Amino acid sequence: MQYYEDLEIGVPNRFGHYEVTREEVIDFARKYDPQAFHLDDEAAAKTHFGRLSASGWHTCAMTMAMIVANHTDNGHAGLGSPGMDELRWLTPVYPGDTLRVESTVVEKRRSKSKPEMGLFRTKTTVFNQHDVPVMTYTALAMIATRDPGGSD
Repeated sequence: MQYYEDLEIGVPNRFGHYEVTREEVIDFARKYDPQAFHLDDEAAAKTHFGRLSASGWHTCAMTMAMIVANHTDNGHAGLGSPGMDELRWLTPVYPGDTLRVESTVVEKRRSKSKPEMGLFRTKTTVFNQHDVPVMTYTALAMIATRDPGGSD
């Protein structure tokens, strides 16, 4: 299990493999972002996207699926997240793309009011199969401490 004490600042964590399908792009868009360029080939072809593209919010959801799978596979004592900053969609994500994640802890601190918890900030970049960044964000997350009485 990985706890607060195990987090290393500045060490990149590379993980994930998510294949983007046309069916999932359209299904997500129907439910959550029903813009024509996420739903219809002809409409998408007339935009700067040039073809059907995934919603940026769908890219966030696919990224979250990879993060949770990584945490599950590696035993991570995560306690959720109070939010993210600086979310940017850099390049369209298309059906047929394969996504991966690179995340680096840039800061960490113990909670002053909840000693069983630490907080850490990550800089996260999502790449497509050509190693082109498609999305970036900075996130604040919470994680259990192994030793609530410990110090940094």
